[in-house]
This record gives sequence, structure tokens and C-alpha cells, in this order.
Amino acid sequence: MMNSHLRQLEDQSVYIFREAYKHFDNLAMLWSMGKDSTVLLWLARKAFFGHVPFPLLHIDTSYKIPAMIEYRDRFAREWRLELVIGQNKEALAKGMNPTLGRVECCTALKTNGLKNLIAEKGYQGIILGVRADEEGTRAKERYFSPRDKHGDWDFREQPPELWDQFKTTFPEGTHIRIHPLLDWTEINIWEYIRAESIPIIDLYFDKGEGTRYRSLGCAPCTTPIKSTARTVDEIIEELRKTTVAERSGRAQDEGRGMELLRKDGYM
Repeated sequence: MMNSHLRQLEDQSVYIFREAYKHFDNLAMLWSMGKDSTVLLWLARKAFFGHVPFPLLHIDTSYKIPAMIEYRDRFAREWRLELVIGQNKEALAKGMNPTLGRVECCTALKTNGLKNLIAEKGYQGIILGVRADEEGTRAKERYFSPRDKHGDWDFREQPPELWDQFKTTFPEGTHIRIHPLLDWTEINIWEYIRAESIPIIDLYFDKGEGTRYRSLGCAPCTTPIKSTARTVDEIIEELRKTTVAERSGRAQDEGRGMELLRKDGYM
């Protein structure tokens, strides 16, 4: 059963999807197979009556947890998604890996991998599952957030968005990042998963070892948390009590890592 607040969030996200589709010609959506981007995908299917009218992008670093790739391929088939996989093969061929530095690796394999794919395909706008409560720099985002010609983000120069009046007109050549989940919280995401019975990857649940993933990324840079939560209800109850940051298990977030990554065009 969906409460009124979740319904309001859903309606707003669907509206942003439709506004983006109306105003931007060449759209794509990032799908990391995590809870946020999978909820985003579910909302996209709702917004367009079961069909997603733009490609889903996955930037493959070659370091993802294998279960994530299996999940991606299965639901791409079942939901008939147009899946576009990007990879910075040049950086991988030169030996880029997490031991050379977490931020350096993320920049090469994720940020530059995404920039290369955008340049190749000419995407005007990319839709992402960013939430303002997830991490400090993401709280500075807008629903429709411009990037410069290099794909870089100046968080000091963001358009005002007041009273749900979204800026959707930008100078020609501006690349836009679109964030339909910006007002959602981590608990909202899990409450919506419960209300809609969304099939989420099982890495989020304890399988009897007393650990689970709270945030998903590349295997070498993502640490499970101690938790015995085996169901969505148990995760929601756990989140109501925790004082630990959601991305505390993500190595690239340490220090100013995430701020530097996002400034340079990270997801």
C-alpha cells in the first residue's frame, strides 16, 4: 500500500521524466543495477506505460560484482530494454585498476567512460538516480542540471528551481543531467520498493552471514555492512535506527573524493 507522500514523489518523478522527454531530443538513462537506478527504471516504465523510450546505459568498469551483471542481463531481456554498454577499453588496456588510486580509477573507468559514450552517441541529456540525501555534493544538484562542453559540473552555477518551475531551456550544445529522484530519501526508496514489489538484486539482503550491501559499486571499492536484515521490512526498520551514512562503505567517497569526481562529470 502506497502512502500519500510516496504517491506525491512518484507523481513528481513521472512528471520530470515526461518533461525531459518533451524538451530533449537525444536522451539516455544510467542504470547501475542498484536500488535507486532500478526504482528509477521502474518509474520510467510507469511514465511511458510499460515502455522505456530511450536507451539504458551501463558503464562497465570490469570490476562489478558478477551478480550485478547477471541481474542486468536478465531484466534487460525480460523488460525488453535497449541496453548500451560503455567501457573505457583504452584505460583498462593500460592497466587502470583500483590499486592505482580510488579516485583515479573512478575518473578513468566511470567518468571518462561515460564522457566517451556521451561523445560517441551525442546524448543531450542523461537521466540518473541521484538523491540529495545520499551524499553532500548531490544535495547541490538540480532536477535539470547543466554541464559544460567538457561534461564538467560547476556546483556554484546552478539554475534556481522554485515552486516546481524547472528550467528546461539551455544554450545550444549544453549537456543536461536529469534527476527525477532528487527529493527521495533512502527510506522512501525502500518503502516504494515494498509498495510496488520491485524485484531488487539480492545483494541488499543478508543471506545468513550477518552482512549485506547497503550501497553497490565496484567489488574492490564496496564493503558490505554488518546487518541481519533479510527482507525489505527489516531494512526499513534498520534504517529508521541507524546513524551510519549510506555510502560509508564506498572507498571513493573518502575525504573530498566524491566532490572531485562529481565536479569532473562523475555520475
